[in-house]
Amino acid sequence: MPALIGWLDYAIKLGASGLALGPIFASETHGYDTIDHFRIDPRLGDDADFDALVAGAHARGLRVLLDGVFNHVGRGHWAFRRVLAEGPGAPTASWFRLAWPPGSGPGTEPTYADFEGYRHLVALNHAEPAVREHVFEVMRHWLLRGADGWRLDAAYAVPSAFWAHVLPRVRAQHPAAYIFGEVLHGDFARAVREGTLDAVTQYELWKAIWSSLNDGNFFELAWALGRHNGYLSEFAPLTFVGNHDVTRLASRLTNLRHLPHTLAILFTVGGTPSVYAGDEQALTGVKENRAGGDDAIRPAFPASPADLPAAGWPTYRLHQQLIGLRRRHPWLYRACTEVLALANQQITYAAGRDDKTLTVALNVSDHPTTQVVPRHQRVALGDGRLAETRSASRLELPAHGWSVLEAAAR
Repeated sequence: MPALIGWLDYAIKLGASGLALGPIFASETHGYDTIDHFRIDPRLGDDADFDALVAGAHARGLRVLLDGVFNHVGRGHWAFRRVLAEGPGAPTASWFRLAWPPGSGPGTEPTYADFEGYRHLVALNHAEPAVREHVFEVMRHWLLRGADGWRLDAAYAVPSAFWAHVLPRVRAQHPAAYIFGEVLHGDFARAVREGTLDAVTQYELWKAIWSSLNDGNFFELAWALGRHNGYLSEFAPLTFVGNHDVTRLASRLTNLRHLPHTLAILFTVGGTPSVYAGDEQALTGVKENRAGGDDAIRPAFPASPADLPAAGWPTYRLHQQLIGLRRRHPWLYRACTEVLALANQQITYAAGRDDKTLTVALNVSDHPTTQVVPRHQRVALGDGRLAETRSASRLELPAHGWSVLEAAAR
C-alpha cells in the first residue's frame, strides 16, 4: 500500500478521477478468500498505510473504491473457524449453508456451499440477519475511514434482496458512496433496480468491442450499442475494455493497430469508463484456466512510473488524449449512441445527449474509406481528414484509421 502513493501523480496525469483497489483485507492467498474484513492484509500494510493512501488520494482529488468480497469467505475466516471448532452449536453456524452428518459435534466438518466449486471459498448464507449486519458494518467501517465507494465482488451470486436490505442502510449514512456490482450476464437493469446498486459491470459491451474489431464485424458492436442505450435509460453502467479477470487488451486484440479504436469506443459511449492498471501502458497477459492462471494478467508493477518500459508511453498518451476529450464533454456520462453508417469493417456513430454530439468513425479494413458525417465538426482526435462541400461533410479514413469529431467553432 505505501508503494501506491508513489503512483498517485501518475494516475492524476493520466486523467483518472479515482483509484479502484483490489481486495485489501486479511486473506489466505489472493485476497478473495477473506479471513477478516476489518483488518488490512499485513502483506499490503496496516491501518496507518491505508490512512496515508486515502489522504494522498483525496489531496489529489482521487476517490478510493474498495473491493467488497461478500459472497464468500476463506476457510480461515474467524466465523467459519468457529464452526469447525464448535460444530453445529457454533453461534456462527447460521452464517453458512451447511449440512451436518448425523451425530455431529465439536470438531466435525460439515459439507458446505462454496463459490463455483472452489472449496477454499465458503459461501455465506445471505438469508441470515447476522450476515447482513456484518456486511453493513464492514461497508460502514471503511467508508467512515475514508473510502468513497465499493465494488461488490460476485454480486451476481448474491440475492438482490440482500443488497436491497444492506445498501439503503449504508447510503443513509454515506449518501455520496458509489456502489457497483460485478455482474457478468443476465438482466443488468433488473440487477441494478432490485439490488439498489448504482451500476453493474458492462460485460456485454466489453465483449462486443474486442470481438467486433477482431472479426471485422461491426454489426455486433452496433447491436451491443443498442442494448447499451437501453441500460442508459435506467443507469450508467461501469464500462471497461480490460479488468483483473480477463486477458489483457493488448493480448486480446489480433491487430494492435485497433487499440485506438477500442479506446475511442470506451471513452465516447455513455457510462463510467474504467482502465485496468497497466492497460494504459499496453501491458500484455493471457488469462489461463488453471491454478495461478491469473498471474500473467496481474503482474507486479515497478517501484515507480520512471521504471516503466519506454514502449508503453505512446499508449499512455493516447489514454490521456481520450480521457481529456471525455472530461471536456462530461455529458458523455449518459450519452446514447446512434449508428449513422454500418458495414462489416466500418462504423460511424454519433454519441449525443440533449443538443450535444460527438461523431466516431472507425475503419478496420486494409483499404481507405470515406464516410459522410454531420456538418460543422472538426477532427478532435484520430487520423481522419475532413472534406467539406456545400451539401455534405466527408471524412476520409486511412486503412485501419479512426477519428473522433466534435463541434467546430462557428
